[in-house]
Amino acid sequence: METLTPLVQAFLALGPTVILPVFIFFIGLGFGLGPAKSFRSGLTIGVGFVGIGLVVALLVDNLGPAAQAMVARFGINLTIIDIGWPGSASLAWASPIAAIMLPIGLLVNFIMLITKTTKTMDVDIWNYWHFTFCGACVYAINGSIPLAILAAVLFEIAMLKLADWTAPYMEKYYDLPGVSVPTGSTMANSLIGIPLIWLIQKIPVIKDLKADPETIQKRFGIFGEPIFMGLILGCILGALAGYDIGKTIQVGMAMAGVMVLMPRMVKLLMEGLIPISEAARNFLQKRFGEDSENSKLYIGLDAAVTTGHPAVIATALILVPLTLLLAVILPGNNMLPFGDLATIPFFVAMIVAAARGNIIHSVLSGLVVIGVCLLMGTALAEFQTSMGVTANFKMPEGAALISSIDQAGNLVNFIIFKLISLFA
Repeated sequence: METLTPLVQAFLALGPTVILPVFIFFIGLGFGLGPAKSFRSGLTIGVGFVGIGLVVALLVDNLGPAAQAMVARFGINLTIIDIGWPGSASLAWASPIAAIMLPIGLLVNFIMLITKTTKTMDVDIWNYWHFTFCGACVYAINGSIPLAILAAVLFEIAMLKLADWTAPYMEKYYDLPGVSVPTGSTMANSLIGIPLIWLIQKIPVIKDLKADPETIQKRFGIFGEPIFMGLILGCILGALAGYDIGKTIQVGMAMAGVMVLMPRMVKLLMEGLIPISEAARNFLQKRFGEDSENSKLYIGLDAAVTTGHPAVIATALILVPLTLLLAVILPGNNMLPFGDLATIPFFVAMIVAAARGNIIHSVLSGLVVIGVCLLMGTALAEFQTSMGVTANFKMPEGAALISSIDQAGNLVNFIIFKLISLFA
């Protein structure tokens, strides 16, 4: 396995723009789409992900530094540093179990599909790192590969079932029929966030507060359009970061760009995905009947496909400064939000969909979810730090402990880790 791990890392380093088209091509062939159409679908989806990657980079490259500038400007000083999902992913792929989790993950998904225990075909190979991280945590406790694999498989099963559960939101709210999102952080946060939305929308007065993009646009005209929302919220974020006027406007323009460009990239991706979805549906209907629930199949993609929605971006931009404030005042928290601040759009994607785009309700639910993540991340900080030391992870300057909102603060990971650690 030590020999295979670098090979797996090299394969994953190709990224979704290479890996995903290859998988889509073979999936198309398997469903009888034909070589030419399968190749075109895979190529179109790959190009769509190139565009999505560029827009996500635009978001992260502007939102991350602005958030970090706020940390420095307001002198927030906590003892645990959030290293973000990139740091957690590197710890996952450095684990001895990483090499075997890729084929095991594919096998588990295949078995669940043929036994009809999931409708999600997870082609988002890169994000297998989430359940690999869960297995790596267990492996670090006692060096047991069977227990580590068990933990990772339990995490994967949970993500696939949650992806099935939330798939209707992808069609009804994001207009992405036939798509689900098994991304670890997005799904785990939906476990808390979606019930909270249901509760919030039962509370008198609060339930009547409406601030979705459509309502805002009706009230403010062209100044309520997503492009203006992005500009205004981005400029506010730049001002809070203490930027000068020029740089503040740059952040505003970047957020306006994200709001406009991401939906267009997702549209391109769907152009390639629709033939695959139709071929899969026809293939399954021939075997299970026209109206059978068994004829449904979701293609599992990265939650990045949701992050350009105006309500998601608006919710995330508002939550960045609120998350920093929450970290300071939350009893029991010692983690400084840092690396994962730019990942907040991924955390709130399903929360926003459940709230039908109501930004006020999404922010309220998101604050509670992030608060829980901070506390779980604090609880696992010493353990994640020891994992980092074992993997020769380069610690942030001046950091005594490391953790992450994304995975150490992941509810499903936390539950599985705690349960298996009882028997370790």
